Amino acid sequence: QVQLVESGGGLVQAGTSLRLSCANSGGTVVNSAMGWFRQAPGKDREFVATISWTGRSTDYARFVTGRFTISRDNANNTVYLQMNSLKPEDTGVYYCAARSLGNYEISGRPVEYVCWGQGSQVTVPS
Repeated sequence: QVQLVESGGGLVQAGTSLRLSCANSGGTVVNSAMGWFRQAPGKDREFVATISWTGRSTDYARFVTGRFTISRDNANNTVYLQMNSLKPEDTGVYYCAARSLGNYEISGRPVEYVCWGQGSQVTVPS
């Protein structure tokens, strides 16, 4: 069973950092590509970053390249999103997601993810 739980969100000032974590509390090893997405108020959910099962392949949305880093610790069944130089436009609910088990390749398309966490709020006041 896969149950994703995000943590690490909060209210921070522009220019500072946060690290989001996504752990699987269901016990099953999530041997698949993982992704982070976000949704701002009144906007559609959008792709942020994705990482392959091995961690060797990653991809980022253009607006976070150079500021955010996705990583994973498969021994602890956890995926991370390190967010640096945060901006007010980074405000939103951040969701982690998993592709189907055994699907190792990265993807920026939400429809290709089958399991989602409940989300973690990140607020960066202007």
